[in-house]
Amino acid sequence: MGGGGGARAPGGGPTPPTPRGGAPPRGPPPSLGAIWSVVAPETGAASALDRFRQIDPTVLIAVDGYRYGGREVDRLDTVRRMVDGLPTLDRVVLVEHLRPGSPLAGLGPAVTWDDFCRERTPLSFARVPFDHPLWILYSSGTTGVPKPIVHGHGGIVLEHLKKLHLHVDARPDDRVLWFTSTGWMMWNFLVGGLLTDAAIVLYDGSPRHPDTAAMWDVVEATRTTCFGTSAGFLAASRAEGVRPRAHGALARLRAVGSTGSPLTPEVFDWVYEELGPDLWLFSSSGGTDVCTSFIGGVPTLPVVRGELQRRSLGAPVAAWDEDARPVIGERGELVLTAPMPSMPVKFWGDVDGTRYHDAYFAHYAVDPPVWRHGDWLEVGPHGGVVVHGRSDATINRGGIRMGTSELYRSVLTLDPVVDALAVDLADPDGTSRLELFVVLAPGHELDEELRRAIAARLRADCSPRHVPDAVHRIEAVPRTRTGKPLEVPVKRLLMGADPGRVVDRAALADPGALEPFLRLAEERAGGNGR
Repeated sequence: MGGGGGARAPGGGPTPPTPRGGAPPRGPPPSLGAIWSVVAPETGAASALDRFRQIDPTVLIAVDGYRYGGREVDRLDTVRRMVDGLPTLDRVVLVEHLRPGSPLAGLGPAVTWDDFCRERTPLSFARVPFDHPLWILYSSGTTGVPKPIVHGHGGIVLEHLKKLHLHVDARPDDRVLWFTSTGWMMWNFLVGGLLTDAAIVLYDGSPRHPDTAAMWDVVEATRTTCFGTSAGFLAASRAEGVRPRAHGALARLRAVGSTGSPLTPEVFDWVYEELGPDLWLFSSSGGTDVCTSFIGGVPTLPVVRGELQRRSLGAPVAAWDEDARPVIGERGELVLTAPMPSMPVKFWGDVDGTRYHDAYFAHYAVDPPVWRHGDWLEVGPHGGVVVHGRSDATINRGGIRMGTSELYRSVLTLDPVVDALAVDLADPDGTSRLELFVVLAPGHELDEELRRAIAARLRADCSPRHVPDAVHRIEAVPRTRTGKPLEVPVKRLLMGADPGRVVDRAALADPGALEPFLRLAEERAGGNGR
């Protein structure tokens, strides 16, 4: 939708750039300086406001619409709703992406991007501390409104210099294209490629329009040398019989990167069969929380089928069991046992750091505390790594991680829906499936009309990615005695886990609420799939 620039400091005016040591800056004031934040253009007004209201933005840069999948999507009404909901705005800048002459009525003190850029000022710079806020990203929002994650100038620059030079191996004659959305931290990471001597390629549009082969044509047309994408896109290319070299030689392509979800061994095989044995395929795993990957490629090491090559430099990653013991050769929780450069500086507005601590450091009661990320990890005896997906309730859609809370807030505004539970289920081919279970008010049925209404509401309030692949009716959401929904146990049940190991029925407020999920798990186990 746009970026909220110049976020106000909690409890006061704009955060001033303070030089190291506290001395006032010399020379003229900086010509450009803002803490910035962004959500994707397809984000609904309610979800965008959930994020931006927390940071009190002073400038909103918004786009009038976008093109995706061969159609134009006008967003001016959504922008107007955002302007109405952000009283701290001093200026709105409208990017006329779809068509020039978009009306500015209802946008407050607004100018077009072209007019805004005519205001030219000589560049000047202010020195700021290492951890001075650079940008604000957002957590998935599994346990409430998405948390505003603040990253610092120094940590992000240091991390991206390391990652892009040493792990992505970006070289002066390279062109790096990573298909991403502005709603995914990989967009920030790709722009970080400007810290190297490589060129970066940004692509605006659907990677699968008019078909899945189209993105490979873009790789050829742009003479890309390093193509980054999601595991889901590679899996779809394989499933649909795409032959990447059918329309071009891809002669300059030397590396393919994958992230967003685990890359299966079968997709490893497909990449090398289609693109040749000399290609470097590297899979990475990280997160918005650190805007980088904990585990990824190493250009000097061999690629092992089905594995991520190594843990990243400066990322003290380990797999721990529930007793806080490191494990090798078996699945454990991904933890960081010491700080790494781009850990968040703070959550915006989290004055005493409680929310930050609870989000990452509360799972293991150890001293000093360790970061628990929410992924299942397996470290092999020779250093290779396998990521088995999320260990928490976060939804992963095309590499973009989303929480369940905003999905619930949206769907519960529909009168027929009185309660809901959502789970994201990983498929063997590396894709995932979002399933929504709803409790309905008396007198209502889950018919096609209601299914369409649910999809429309989620698409409008949240984003198209929040629309579930399947909707089921249940009589009650299984909850603990304290009222917490059993998202993770239900997810594990439906993925084939032993019921006796994932849930204590005696701890449930209504043990009978679990029965539909047990039956569904048995049916799917018997049918060997969903």
